[in-house]
Amino acid sequence: MNKVPFVDLYAQYLTIKNDIDDAIASTIKSSSYIGGDAVKKFENAFAEYLGIDHVMSCANGTDSLEILLQSFGIGKGDEVIVPAHSWISTSESVTAVGASPVFVDTEEDYFTIDAALIEKAITSKTKAIIPVHIYGHPADMEAIMQIADKYKLVVIEDCAQAHGATINGKKIGTIGHASSFSFYPGKNLGAYGDAGAMATNNAAIAEKARMIANHGQKGKHNHIIEGRNSRLDGLQAAILSVKLKHLQKWTEQRIANASSYSSLLNAVNVDLPKTKDNYAHVFHLYVIKHDNRDALQQKLKDAGIETAIHYPVALPFLPCYSESNYKPTDFPVSYKNQSRILSIPMFAELTKEQMTYVAEQIAASL
Repeated sequence: MNKVPFVDLYAQYLTIKNDIDDAIASTIKSSSYIGGDAVKKFENAFAEYLGIDHVMSCANGTDSLEILLQSFGIGKGDEVIVPAHSWISTSESVTAVGASPVFVDTEEDYFTIDAALIEKAITSKTKAIIPVHIYGHPADMEAIMQIADKYKLVVIEDCAQAHGATINGKKIGTIGHASSFSFYPGKNLGAYGDAGAMATNNAAIAEKARMIANHGQKGKHNHIIEGRNSRLDGLQAAILSVKLKHLQKWTEQRIANASSYSSLLNAVNVDLPKTKDNYAHVFHLYVIKHDNRDALQQKLKDAGIETAIHYPVALPFLPCYSESNYKPTDFPVSYKNQSRILSIPMFAELTKEQMTYVAEQIAASL
């Protein structure tokens, strides 16, 4: 085998080529590029899929977090609790609205925010918590919502990596007060460019988020507030509507592939992903851990296997947060994991032959 890609978006396209091509052609024919029926159709379909009242589309996942924070009135002088292990969108969205991110360490086996550590991070300035359902595994939403209720905090779920994940059968994105989704091309539900959405059962928040995303308008030229230009375009909406119909099947394939990997790697000296009881992990990423991660990654590269690290530096230790002088002992779990984690190829179209080759090469490299 010559090469195993980290993700193969073209392979996915080939399985739905005719429907995608028809959707794109229809959008071009109607010239419905901004707003219009394609966007409304996707918003309604995604709301039905989630089982939630309102889905408000926007330009990308980062915007969705920022817009939701603004919609809840969070800004200068406020603090928002975020996990120490995540993509920077989670924390930079807080700073972008003028608030301050407060990092909390993560659970070693699941990479999600450690709910047991949240209360000690709460101050009089705390206004919200952003739990991230990272890699496709849900955060501990029951504990988080109990804390939020106790301290009257807003909970915005960051669902960028976990479309379709559930806790006790309830879809993530419907448990907090609002939720953020990214449809970046490599996501479990991905567009062919940047795209995002927000979801909530709160009609007032939905209305405000829509206004912010569309220049603060409530009707054409009726600018109630100053907003921004953050709109899902018609082409991406049409593509997402086609893909949404296949999401459940792709999710089942990802879970099956993860199970195959775990069987193939069971006797190999690496730490494998874990899933909590009654949680549905949708495996946006299949992340293993090993003490000699860098050497393992290089050997896999030499064998034609693409891998990635999500993420090589935990958020508090990035240069942009250096003024806070965080120490490894402040976030020991996230600090430890950052040098051990390795994401191996994971997508619905992975073949058994590819997974077997990856597992064999991992075993041979250790």
